[in-house]
Amino acid sequence: MKSIKNHLSLIIALLSILFSIQVFIIADRSIDAYKEKLANNYSVVVVSQKRLTDKTLLGINKIISSVTELEPDGIIKRLNANISPKNTELLKLTLPKFYKLKLKYFPTPDEINELTQDLLKNKNIKKVEDFSHTHDTTYKLLLLFKGVITVFSISMLVVTILLIFKELKIWQFNHSERMNVMGLFGAPVWLRSAVLFRLSIVDALIASVLAFIVFAYISSSTWILQHFSDVGIEVQMFNPVNDFLFLLVIAITLSILLASLIVLGHKEEV
Repeated sequence: MKSIKNHLSLIIALLSILFSIQVFIIADRSIDAYKEKLANNYSVVVVSQKRLTDKTLLGINKIISSVTELEPDGIIKRLNANISPKNTELLKLTLPKFYKLKLKYFPTPDEINELTQDLLKNKNIKKVEDFSHTHDTTYKLLLLFKGVITVFSISMLVVTILLIFKELKIWQFNHSERMNVMGLFGAPVWLRSAVLFRLSIVDALIASVLAFIVFAYISSSTWILQHFSDVGIEVQMFNPVNDFLFLLVIAITLSILLASLIVLGHKEEV
């Protein structure tokens, strides 16, 4: 019964680490997906005295992905819907040219400032509307959300590693007598510690399989998928192959590393 309890403690600790890592991965993917959505919806408006070619605007900054000239009809209608056709045509000739610039990705505030300065270096461009206030607020919220998830994941990782180390230390203590006897008969360190390494690897495998089951269920949950749909993004929460192999490697590597540290520490004490 005590052996099963020790196994469960180690499995739950490893599962907690895998859970926090996968949650961080999901959060990172969600932020990237949302930034891509913002990039598709975000644009910079440029006002120029003369007509500019797409090539000219695209060459100003590498972050610009496409250029669309805004038709003057919509702008005139907003000014006054009762303008005569003759005056409308005259106004079209005197109005400056408006361009909407799409960007390759959702930029940082510094990149927006750099883009604005590069655009204003063109003598024909008189005004740039980059919606910087709204942009800065959204970008800072994304950074805050990612920072909170990072702090949570790191805290969980540190605490759980200490717990795993303690559990493996207990297992070493329980088998210390057998290890000492084997040492008296000249058994090498790796053979004396075989039980400890076998325990850590088996529990790492079990924890990885449990993590697979948990996240496979979460990724297919209609309730969670609906929340992502409400935000307007699609996120692959769990890749059955790549994510599982990544978590498996993390669990086994961490278990073997901690077991090795315990074995080396025990050797030094002797």
